[in-house]
Amino acid sequence: MLRAIAIGLTLFIATPAPAETPADAPKLTFAFEETVTLGTGMSPGKTMLGTRNIVPITGGTFEGPGIRGTLVPGGWDWQLQRADGCWGVRADYMLKTDDGAIINVLNQGALCPPENGVSKPVRTVALFEPPLGRYQWLGQSAMVGTLEILSDRPAVRIRFYRAE
Repeated sequence: MLRAIAIGLTLFIATPAPAETPADAPKLTFAFEETVTLGTGMSPGKTMLGTRNIVPITGGTFEGPGIRGTLVPGGWDWQLQRADGCWGVRADYMLKTDDGAIINVLNQGALCPPENGVSKPVRTVALFEPPLGRYQWLGQSAMVGTLEILSDRPAVRIRFYRAE
């Protein structure tokens, strides 16, 4: 039995992946942009997982084709300094659309220090939990975000793109 599994794994590993064709490549379509306002961070300090920082999400706005509204105050961005010098970020918050739908957002990524003086773009991956109906498309797609720290106020701008 173990020999059969080992042979199967060897064949799986040794078989080259099929070449990706342009039709298989995901295409990104702009979904919406958020401006997320942030409160003063709290630092519990070093934990068994690393150095923790917690930043409250105090509100904000979002808008895109067919969707717009506000961020509900009360969400949090849980940050953890990793051994590689990057900060893992994981935000959990709610959106409220102009027509009253409440959508939970879980967004995570990594903020890394510049290498050779060049900053890396920040990318995130988001999961949306919308109610059934008009906005359920948010929960039926892979969503990629770009994150930009705004220098004029305690806020970030996130642009979400739907992978199709």
